[in-house]
Amino acid sequence: MRSITFLTIRLITVSLMFLPGVSAIAQVTHFERPPIDYNNAPVNDPVAQLAKRLASGETKLEYKPTLGYLHAVLEELNIPVESQTLVFSKTSLQLMRISPKHPRAIYFNDDIYVGYCDNGDVLEFAATDKQQGAIFYTISQKESATPKIVRDRGNCLACHASSRTQNVPGYLVRSVFPDASGQPRYGNGTYLTDHTSDFEKRWGGWYVTGTHGSMRHMGNTISKGSEMDFDRESGANATSLDGKFAPSHYLSAHSDIVALMVLEHQTQMHNAITQANFETRMALAQSQQMNKLLDRPADHVSESAQRRIKAVVDNVLDYLLMCDEFPLTDKVQGTSTYAESFAKQGPVDSAGRSLRQLNLTSRLFEYPCSYLIYSPAFEGLPDQVRQPILQRLQEILNATQPEQKYSHLDAATRQAIDQILIATHPEYAALTDG
Repeated sequence: MRSITFLTIRLITVSLMFLPGVSAIAQVTHFERPPIDYNNAPVNDPVAQLAKRLASGETKLEYKPTLGYLHAVLEELNIPVESQTLVFSKTSLQLMRISPKHPRAIYFNDDIYVGYCDNGDVLEFAATDKQQGAIFYTISQKESATPKIVRDRGNCLACHASSRTQNVPGYLVRSVFPDASGQPRYGNGTYLTDHTSDFEKRWGGWYVTGTHGSMRHMGNTISKGSEMDFDRESGANATSLDGKFAPSHYLSAHSDIVALMVLEHQTQMHNAITQANFETRMALAQSQQMNKLLDRPADHVSESAQRRIKAVVDNVLDYLLMCDEFPLTDKVQGTSTYAESFAKQGPVDSAGRSLRQLNLTSRLFEYPCSYLIYSPAFEGLPDQVRQPILQRLQEILNATQPEQKYSHLDAATRQAIDQILIATHPEYAALTDG
């Protein structure tokens, strides 16, 4: 199996830097310096932990023909096979390996994303460190007695640290107009997608299995010309991908629509949390520097720092509470067991309610408050931003008349979310007890 050379990676990186909407690595430097020190500060995300176990010999990975280390790493990282989504556009590191006949598979859980290419050189990892945000790694798909996970040192940031990721090392789901080879027709534009995106702009260059009634998306379809000629009807309500690719080269025959919707929400929710983390730490560090210069108390937080923290508090709350979510006009149903397994993860209150319960008729979640409020990344936010987020959340959920941007949450829904959090989120519950 051919290994990726430095020159190959460099050429791919340079080409990505000149794609529309992609910022050059050199333009993103605020997190490369203290107090963030992205490239040098220690990390302890789940992939970093697996790398340590492999290096010490504590963990061994089973290698399998065709799939390499894929099945083994998913088991080690507790990532469900049913989370598989398939993207056939040439929009990632191993773009020469990707096409409609050979889509790239993405598997994920709450904190980790794994990318697999049929006959690919490496498995790609992106894992969320509770302090440093998205950290990128690879492991060679060539069989070895001592497989090694290698951290990326900048190439991935060409795409994964820009305005599309809220200007922090993060994640994104892109929708493009792909030609027959999977190459995006950039002249037609691209879309960054999350839970706010119009349905008709989602999943260009992706395979999508599942039903969605009269709503239309861009998945399962090849672009033959201009945007006006794009046929959204042909890819609609597909329950099988028979003939599209060789399913024996993957762990599943599905690219479940529900998994895709969760993925879109989760990626930008992670980015909002990381942005809040970075911005708060930088604001506090600058405030402390000014305290020394102005002979102020060491714990004084300047008005400027307070404004910066308030801005990210508001941003996190908007994502947590699914503000501006695209309203579904028809029922969505996947083809795998992803929806059931996702919902079962809880935690649940005494009435059996959970923030993971799916609606899929009018919106994504039955109780629109992101389950990532339980994540290590949220838990790892500095007190100066995490506590205001929770306090403001409690105010919103208990308001007699919430402000307009939270009007999508009626009184019964706000009450249910409040009750679920009191039962399942100790720090939130402590606010009520206080």
